[in-house]
Amino acid sequence: MGTTKIFRHRDYELQCSANASDNGRFTPALVVCKQVWPTRPREIAVPRGNHATADLAIDAAHAQGIEWTTNYG
Repeated sequence: MGTTKIFRHRDYELQCSANASDNGRFTPALVVCKQVWPTRPREIAVPRGNHATADLAIDAAHAQGIEWTTNYG
């Protein structure tokens, strides 16, 4: 089961989530969606790293989302 938090940054919505892996750790996932046209959601690669808690994995996804919107948004 995964945990998801949604953040807003500039004109983007960052859907940051953490999925439990078999070893009891968490892997981050990120979907970025622009809030103005075109609003096509994009799944952004996040370094997988095994995080001890869901919050740490979500923080890693959030940091990647901020970096992505700064460089490509």
